[in-house]
Amino acid sequence: MKRLENKIAVITGAASGIGLACASRYAAEGATVIGLDMQACSEWDQRVASNRGSRLELVDVTDGPALKQIADQVIEQFAAIDILITAAGVGDGGPVNMLDEASWDRVIDINLKGTYLSIKAVIEQMMSQRSGSIITVASVEGINGTEGGSAYNASKGGVVLLSKNVAIDYGRLGIRCNAICPGVIETPMFEEVMAAMPDFKEDIGRQIKLGRFGKPDEIAGAALFLASDDASYMTGQALVVDGGYTAGHSHGIVELLGLV
Repeated sequence: MKRLENKIAVITGAASGIGLACASRYAAEGATVIGLDMQACSEWDQRVASNRGSRLELVDVTDGPALKQIADQVIEQFAAIDILITAAGVGDGGPVNMLDEASWDRVIDINLKGTYLSIKAVIEQMMSQRSGSIITVASVEGINGTEGGSAYNASKGGVVLLSKNVAIDYGRLGIRCNAICPGVIETPMFEEVMAAMPDFKEDIGRQIKLGRFGKPDEIAGAALFLASDDASYMTGQALVVDGGYTAGHSHGIVELLGLV
């Protein structure tokens, strides 16, 4: 039996990157996936839509009423929402003195408020069925600060603590909530950021202990675990998946010792 057989999953940011990888992996494991994004996805039909009732809806995660309307439609059709993944996000930032208010608001609204509104749209159904797994996509930048990352760091740090709060508030109703904190993953957003800062890509890579950037499918694997019965006693955690990026500092000593 597939690990998510007959489960109903809602995934935001499902048209690209981590969200699309999670949607594809969940569909392969038997879930019906309702993807939410602001853009269409040419790969969706090939990778996801073959599963019963799976579809991609166009919606802005900062639009609370629209999210609730879609959640209500899913409930009417399937009578359950078993899993929520909040993968919608944007990257922007800069030091506070250089960051305009509109950029701050955009990052906080999509990354943090969008997570809150997505949870809010499904939580009452999970309460009524007394079960559910909520998986938020935060970042290692929600755990450690990064140069010039004020808005993004703040938004992802907020996602981590919001996830812990949801775990506390709803755990006795059978609802689990965990955050995934990806490291440097080869997504369209990462490539866009690196295109603007090509000199930093190599330096960032040197800090990854496994010696390479991550793949969206590797985050999808963690998301599958958190949604599955294998994680049935796990809630309120920030699961770091970063190739060792946050394990500690590297100064070239392992190269001198020949450990490469």
